[in-house]
Amino acid sequence: MAPLMTDHAPHSTPESPGGSASEPLEFFAPCAMNIEALLAYELNTMGMAHVRPTRGGVAFEGDLAAGYRACLWSRLASRVLLPIGTFYAADPQALYKGIQGVDWQRHVAPEGTLVVDFSTSGSAIDHSHFGALKVKDAIVDQFREACGVRPSVDTVDPDLRVNVYLYRDQATVSVDLSGDALHRRGYRMQGGKAPLKETLAAAILAHARWPDIAADGGQFVDLMCGSGTLLIEAAMMAADFAPGLARGDNFGFTRWLQHDEAVWDRVWTDARDRRLAGLKKLGTNRIHGYDRDPRAVEAVRENVVNGGLEGYVTVARRELADTRPEPGPPGLVAVNPPYGERLGADDRLNHLYAALGGQLKDHFSGWRAAVFTGNPGLAHHMRLGADKKHTLYNGAIPCKLFHYRLN
Repeated sequence: MAPLMTDHAPHSTPESPGGSASEPLEFFAPCAMNIEALLAYELNTMGMAHVRPTRGGVAFEGDLAAGYRACLWSRLASRVLLPIGTFYAADPQALYKGIQGVDWQRHVAPEGTLVVDFSTSGSAIDHSHFGALKVKDAIVDQFREACGVRPSVDTVDPDLRVNVYLYRDQATVSVDLSGDALHRRGYRMQGGKAPLKETLAAAILAHARWPDIAADGGQFVDLMCGSGTLLIEAAMMAADFAPGLARGDNFGFTRWLQHDEAVWDRVWTDARDRRLAGLKKLGTNRIHGYDRDPRAVEAVRENVVNGGLEGYVTVARRELADTRPEPGPPGLVAVNPPYGERLGADDRLNHLYAALGGQLKDHFSGWRAAVFTGNPGLAHHMRLGADKKHTLYNGAIPCKLFHYRLN
């Protein structure tokens, strides 16, 4: 494998990811708003170096294996980026020249495929589609001039995903190691009516301290499991199950020209071994999901199988009024009930939240509960006193996560 070195135009100021095998690489993991601190904690527990949360993501350092581990193991990151250069780009010509300063033959073959993700903020170039086209033109023109052939664009399954972020006219160019967004774990074939992103579900569980509860042997219950995202993420957390394992080799780095298959094989084998040990420790009858919709129940069962968790997650059709804890130690109840489009839009939701609060109070004494809703005003119908609240985002919708200790 060629040494990983920063490529940049002579006029640029690179943020070097490491010029030799002994120097650490710089990575950046974008994430949803308000979970930067959670992601920084997660990356620290993975052993990453110089972890630095910023608005919209977390920077960290490590070797190539660290980047692979972040792709495979992060439950919270949207992507994992490897910066390969920075430069000033106050106009289209400067952007084109800076991109041409990168030696792209070290990253993708002339006959390969690529796609460009471009975002911009506070810059003279303020149109992301235009910026992406300019970057693409600079790359393919370099190949055409040097090789007589050029890579083609593939927006679905490219060999190389290029990420360019232009902030206050300063461009950061990165190789996207993740490829497809990391919330797409590979297990959810059916999503239900309004599925949570897997990364958001993981953030809910992390805030609810589910890993600690699971380590103490506690159970997990979702009374309105929908497509089962909270269930499956909870089972993976409890079983030390890397969330990217269901993706197989579907990561951006696997066709990147500087990919090291031997390093990846070691990272993959370690995750596979940890999963086997973790599932044995998790055992059965600890992760339970219920839903009144038989179609949702069937969808969850399919997703559980796709996620490699058959036999470890139980799902049943049950009305909310009929839900009860299974025998065993208490644990965490996590629920993402429907919340409508605006406060008071539907009186049925008032009754639903009241019924949910009644079930938790009457039948889950000694448990902890986490209720996630995009309509926080509905939570008062539960008549439970929250001991903690967090603000998270479901897409563009600001939502509240309420935490309860049930006595």
